[in-house]
Amino acid sequence: MKAIFALVAVSMVSSQVGAVPAQQASRATDEVFVPQIFSPNTHSVWKVGTQQTVTWDISNPPSEISNPVGLILMSKGGETIPNLTVASNFSILLGALNVQVPNLAPGNDYRIILLGDSGNDSPPFRI
Repeated sequence: MKAIFALVAVSMVSSQVGAVPAQQASRATDEVFVPQIFSPNTHSVWKVGTQQTVTWDISNPPSEISNPVGLILMSKGGETIPNLTVASNFSILLGALNVQVPNLAPGNDYRIILLGDSGNDSPPFRI
């Protein structure tokens, strides 16, 4: 009798433990917003000190975004440029934001990194 009780108890606990994380993982996956960046793109050439517009796709956001506050960083050669925030504290649902091009060395492997609910980077472009 003790063996049957133990088996039932273990079965009940294991079914409860497994159900919660799967539900949470499914819900989190459904709410991720990873918009495509339209500009800059591979044809873009940005001049240091000028105002440029970063644009991204807002046509299909999820109904609930876990983090709607945007942040724009930059990378060069696949590495995030340290201590450089291009823009912050804006709604990820704007779809466009004017930014000032920072004082950076010329190169053709820069990318914009758009963070908010998730992260996405632009195609490489030139400065």
